[in-house]
Amino acid sequence: MKILLVNQAFVSFDEPGFTRHFEMAKYMRERGHEMVIVASDVNYQTGTRIVEHHGFIAEQEIDGIRVLRAFMLPSLHRNYFWRIVSFVGFMFSAVAASLKVKDADFVMGTSPPIFQAFAAWMAAFLLRKPFLFEVRDLWPQFGIDMGVVKNPIVIFFSRAIEKFLYQRAAHILVNSPAYKPYIVGRGIPAGKITFIPYGADISIFTPEVDGSSVRRELGLDDKFLVLYAGAMGQANDIYTILRAADRLRDDAKIHFVLFGDGKENANLRAEADRLRLPNLTFAGAVPKTKMPAVVAASDLCLAILQDIPGFRMTYPNKVFDHMAAGRATALVIDGVIRDVIEASGGGVYIPPADDARLAQVIRELADDPVRLRQMGQRARDYLVKNFDRRDKLAGTLELFQRVAKK
Repeated sequence: MKILLVNQAFVSFDEPGFTRHFEMAKYMRERGHEMVIVASDVNYQTGTRIVEHHGFIAEQEIDGIRVLRAFMLPSLHRNYFWRIVSFVGFMFSAVAASLKVKDADFVMGTSPPIFQAFAAWMAAFLLRKPFLFEVRDLWPQFGIDMGVVKNPIVIFFSRAIEKFLYQRAAHILVNSPAYKPYIVGRGIPAGKITFIPYGADISIFTPEVDGSSVRRELGLDDKFLVLYAGAMGQANDIYTILRAADRLRDDAKIHFVLFGDGKENANLRAEADRLRLPNLTFAGAVPKTKMPAVVAASDLCLAILQDIPGFRMTYPNKVFDHMAAGRATALVIDGVIRDVIEASGGGVYIPPADDARLAQVIRELADDPVRLRQMGQRARDYLVKNFDRRDKLAGTLELFQRVAKK
């Protein structure tokens, strides 16, 4: 079986970003299948070009995975207009790259952004192959909720494209239990939708990983280290973390470390400078290979999003990595992921945007190492039982085989 995946933000373990599809491609390859990736030549987090090439398409092989890098303008971290220009430009170059793979059994598109999913449908249509639509976030709903998408004409056409893709898909794969009822509410039969969470790789993120080298690099050997690792965009509400750090500036043992990059990075650094925070470090983006040690270096992990209705339906991947590593999570997100944390006993829920409560929880946990260790152990136990990525990928392979037969 050969799967063609269009994912603009695809990265390998050697780049910063989420590697779910690289792990998926390796899993398929180990079982005798092939996943060919069409990706952009610009890293989604850093906005820098991954590979220099002449023309619009460059071909790579990464650990036996064939990757076609399609040209995209490196303007992701400029204003919203130029961000859309980048997305639309990639949509056309991605179709051209996809047409180089004529023997795939089906084409898989992923969203967000929705433009790349539309590119996957176009490729499937032109190649006369089934189209599998993977929904990782709800677009345009999240953009509308955040106030990023305001123009009624843009909203109308975005919703029309969304429904078009739902209807044209041979099947829809969702990674959150809340997405299925949402899509059913858009008039799509429930039998056409499969929920498979991504979970975490319990062999990579483990409590046994040594994070001391990361602490030494940061010069924070003796601190209670509060970690945020991930994208730094408008959705992530890192400003609440800065305000919590400001409230805790008098506690010399607590230190915040932010790993990652994104559109808001420069603004966040400027705000941290304005506040003159002595207890916060921007550590930059690191490749996925280093992330187990980064998480292991922490005492407490943060997961945070803006308080909008759509984000109550999402399963942030970083939370599962925290759990697999045996680390407690301070969860500043309401909704279905709160259900996971509370069912596991692996963390504490804080209402979104409530920096006062966040600071209070961090101070309490810093003073209670026994409770913190117990939370981490419960998180790991629950994750192994319910969200082992190997089990989830086995279910994904079964779904792929069904789609390939359509």
